[in-house]
Amino acid sequence: MSEPARLRIRLDSGSAAPVFEQICDAVRRDIAFGRLPAGTRLPTTRALAAEIDVAVNTVAKAYRELELEGIIEGRGRQGTFVIDPSGTAAEHEALRCAHALRDLGVSRERALDLLARAWGP
Repeated sequence: MSEPARLRIRLDSGSAAPVFEQICDAVRRDIAFGRLPAGTRLPTTRALAAEIDVAVNTVAKAYRELELEGIIEGRGRQGTFVIDPSGTAAEHEALRCAHALRDLGVSRERALDLLARAWGP
C-alpha cells in the first residue's frame, strides 16, 4: 500500500474559523491545486493530529465533513482517500444521506427500508 500524502496544513490560532474548518480548507485547497489527486491516500486521523498538534477528534470531524461533501472517502482499514470529483449529484446525495442515517445509529437494512418507503409506489 502506498504511503499517505503529506498534507500542507498551517493552522492560524488567531483565525475565527474553527480548527476543523481550517483543516478542511487546507485539504480542499490541496485538491484544487492538484497536490492531492484522486486516489491519494490521506494520513490517518491519529497521524495527522500528531503532526499538526490537535486532538484526534478534530481531525476526525474534518474528515467526516470532507466525506459528506464527497471529497474524500474512508475505506475502512485501507485508509482515507481523495475521490474522483466527477461523481454525480445523486451519488453525493446518497453519500450524505448514508452518513446522516449512520450517525443516527440506523442499520443499513433499516436505511434501505426507509428509503424504499420514502420513494413510494
